[in-house]
Amino acid sequence: MSQPSQAEPPPPDLGIVNRVVNGNIVVSVTGEVDTEAAPKLQAAVTTAIEDTGSACVLDLTTVDFLDSAGLATLITADAYAETRGKSLRIAVDSNSPVIRPIEITGLDIVLRLYHTVDEALQASNRPSP
Repeated sequence: MSQPSQAEPPPPDLGIVNRVVNGNIVVSVTGEVDTEAAPKLQAAVTTAIEDTGSACVLDLTTVDFLDSAGLATLITADAYAETRGKSLRIAVDSNSPVIRPIEITGLDIVLRLYHTVDEALQASNRPSP
């Protein structure tokens, strides 16, 4: 007699929705950004950077988890935007589980972080630190 499989439930889907606000593209992300989801996020942010006039806002305020692949995606996307003369602004709530890995790795000094999407949209394009 075989035992039933104890397969793990599938990971929560990564949700990505784009919208245009005052000529800037806002990429809103929900779910978990892990090794499986990072390529999907990278593709979405790269496309948004290409399609925007000046700034792309990446809204991570409702992301539940961000691992090293997600952090690498943020670094890559920021560098991609910079090489195209555009700005990547990242909205992340200070109480979010996303801010901890960003701070631990020191990326809070490198990336353009804002508490809200509105704050990110109102910010001027400042040069990288």
